[in-house]
Amino acid sequence: MWNSMMTHMDGYGWDHMFFGGIMMILFWGGIIAFVIWLFRSSGQDDNPRGGFYRRTNALDLLQERYARGEIDKQEYEERKRDLTP
Repeated sequence: MWNSMMTHMDGYGWDHMFFGGIMMILFWGGIIAFVIWLFRSSGQDDNPRGGFYRRTNALDLLQERYARGEIDKQEYEERKRDLTP
């Protein structure tokens, strides 16, 4: 009985177990990579430079402050002159 089972299993031995394990790792790695990519790409709608964090330069911050009404036009123009070469 044991001998007939081993002859039947010869075609499906260690090589199938090895490649099956690799395929499972690749499958789950692909799923995890896809979820990470999906999470990262969802934060790029308002940020043309991409990534999670929005990096702005000083002129962009100045324009935002002026748009929010934190500074008046005179202060905006003065600081804009200081920032532009």
